[in-house]
Amino acid sequence: MLTGTRLTGTRTDRVPASRRRRAAASGLLAAALAGAWIPLVPSPARADDVRARQRGVLNELGMDAAWKITKGRNVTVAVVDSGVDPQQKDIAGSVTVGPNMLAAIDGGSKPAHLHGTGMASLIAGHGHGPGGGDGVIGLAPEAHVLAIRVIGEKEDPSFARYRGSREAEDAVAKGIRYAADHGADVINLSLGKDDEISAERDAIGYAIGKGVVVVSAVGNDGDDERLIDGNGFAPYSYPASYPGVIAVAATQPSHARAPFSNRNLSVMVSAPGAGLPVAGPGDAYFLSDGTSDASALVSGIAALIRAKHPKMAPALVSQALVEGTRFGPQAGYDPDVGFGEVNAPRALAAADSLARARPASAAGKPGAKRFGDADPGPVTIIDRPAWVTPTVAGIILIGVVGVVGSIVIAIAFHRRHPRLLPVGSVPAPAGPPGGGFAPQGRPSYAPYGGVPAGAPNRPVYGPPAPQGPGGASGRPGFGPPGSAPPSAPAGTSADTPRQPGQGASAFAPPDRQGQGASAFAPPDQSGQGTSAFAPPAPSAGGRPSFAAPDGPAPPGGAGHAPPDPASRPSFGAPEEPSGES
Repeated sequence: MLTGTRLTGTRTDRVPASRRRRAAASGLLAAALAGAWIPLVPSPARADDVRARQRGVLNELGMDAAWKITKGRNVTVAVVDSGVDPQQKDIAGSVTVGPNMLAAIDGGSKPAHLHGTGMASLIAGHGHGPGGGDGVIGLAPEAHVLAIRVIGEKEDPSFARYRGSREAEDAVAKGIRYAADHGADVINLSLGKDDEISAERDAIGYAIGKGVVVVSAVGNDGDDERLIDGNGFAPYSYPASYPGVIAVAATQPSHARAPFSNRNLSVMVSAPGAGLPVAGPGDAYFLSDGTSDASALVSGIAALIRAKHPKMAPALVSQALVEGTRFGPQAGYDPDVGFGEVNAPRALAAADSLARARPASAAGKPGAKRFGDADPGPVTIIDRPAWVTPTVAGIILIGVVGVVGSIVIAIAFHRRHPRLLPVGSVPAPAGPPGGGFAPQGRPSYAPYGGVPAGAPNRPVYGPPAPQGPGGASGRPGFGPPGSAPPSAPAGTSADTPRQPGQGASAFAPPDRQGQGASAFAPPDQSGQGTSAFAPPAPSAGGRPSFAAPDGPAPPGGAGHAPPDPASRPSFGAPEEPSGES
């Protein structure tokens, strides 16, 4: 029976969960086409043909064994649906007609009561005829039905108004609350739609809070490829997908999911839902397919559990149904059939086990007696040693002093050693002409792999200039073998290597013969004499001194002349012996 939604204009309306096959009229059962509502020519059949068609499902669910335990006496199942015909002979005397939540929409017209009557017969049908052997028998044949009309169906004269009316939006929620307030032990909701309704969710929470078991169908869109998502899931249907609801899928005789049954993670358990005989208003019977029928069967088994354990909480009834399933997936659960197909005697046995497991012996006992019969003894007080408190205080004090001392040291260190700026972020201070630590007008260190703008065209760390005729011995510098710096025109700048006879080149190894400046030193600004970074030239005593850069001597030889080498320490290496005496 179709569980889903239909669209009218801009709103969705709940419709009965019905995939029904019209099977017979005038109390006779015959074959029918799936989904058709066309009356067929009845074939000769006895009234107990209906029961014969039920036999396979009754056997699968183990009803003969379950009925030896209970048949659902003193349990009320609310059928919140399209309404029930209380005169149908298979349920006559077992139905209390509740309020019609669509009375304003019906406007005095008589509803068809097709869907609701069929669900009531699967739950609480007692049959008719001698010994009740004819017609439909429900799974809880001694249970009572509370019929509440909350949805319309297409056979109703008021169906068009129902689909276009907003007054029907909260009808299901009102029906659930009415059932919870009027003695329902189980509520069957063989209906659904794709949209959540806050009032309906609240009503279900209200019913479960009052101890009512709520069962609902998961929907019949499982074979509609347009609605299946990338995970193979059909749309979630409500109220089946609300928390606390026992959501039921439909199975085939092979115990596999029926193709039309919704596949998604709301499914808790499953039950037969294909080709079930159901009673209709008057003397009509139908063959029915759908998750609505499966939901009604599970509601019947829940009624049996409630008959055996009237005060069992809804969550435990759910657990008993799950523990009693058969033909479940190997993994324990899947979105096709949930935990498996329900079975009445196994569910009753599971409920018995759950009831025995409850700590009933502690009920009514005072708090001091719930963990044993003996009176509780005195509480043992463990004295704290005298050294604990001062030790803890000392540890805390040491920690505080350490933190404060660390902060003071960090501040002092920061003041003595201020943060140094990165090299090149400020210009180097200018030195005297021809000396200092860097030539004026150029950075201290040229960048790797490039030449600053405006600088002469020469490598920063290139090899020394090759010696011409009559020059130095031509020892290799620090560049690759065979390489030579580019030539420079006359009047070269301070960044240009010296030419032969003008002193050693920049960054070349020191001249062993005393003919030029040391390696790694930039040339002096005038092109004469040693550079700023050159080690001192050997003095007469054979040891280097810190002479001033090459250039004109100051007047009088005073002021900038270095002191006598014999009177000051020397930091240069002694000159290699020349072999002369």
